[in-house]
Amino acid sequence: MVVLNKIYTKTGDHGETALGNGARVAKHSMRVAAYGTSDELNCFVGVARLAAEGDTAAALERIQNDLFDLGADLCRPDMEKDAEAEYTPLRIVDSQVDRLEREIDAMNARLQPLRSFILPGGSALSAHLHVCRTVARRAERKAVELATMESVNPAAVKYLNRLSDWFFVAARIANNNGQDDVLWVPGATR
Repeated sequence: MVVLNKIYTKTGDHGETALGNGARVAKHSMRVAAYGTSDELNCFVGVARLAAEGDTAAALERIQNDLFDLGADLCRPDMEKDAEAEYTPLRIVDSQVDRLEREIDAMNARLQPLRSFILPGGSALSAHLHVCRTVARRAERKAVELATMESVNPAAVKYLNRLSDWFFVAARIANNNGQDDVLWVPGATR
């Protein structure tokens, strides 16, 4: 259980923060950038939820919870030492990736194939979901870069990759099942 009695601690006043295992690192470290970007994404998902209803709103709520799981995963280095931890560290698991794939497939079955790239926009929800898509891609790039330096849970990287695809397809659904997608017209403004 998380208990936050005091919000400010002053322990980060000199540019360091604590990871999930208690180690102190610079706030500009790649690991902090990776889980910080997943936190930023979670905020954008919260904004998208303001325009969502029904199944989409429920799916976005699940994704927000997953993103907290992802942050907990990314803030805890040394996966090989998980068994030695005082408590079992929270990690993204393949079933979370599988759920995204099932949801993508179900949404995509409602759409006509794309014949052009689409411009982000259309409905307000679609525009918000496209922002989520691009921030998810940035979070993925940060996690992949971190993986070149330190161990990263492979399922966390897969989750981010599928999540950006989920946002893309959900953005099309939010545009009247793709009927109101704004298509890119190459060279149209020349």
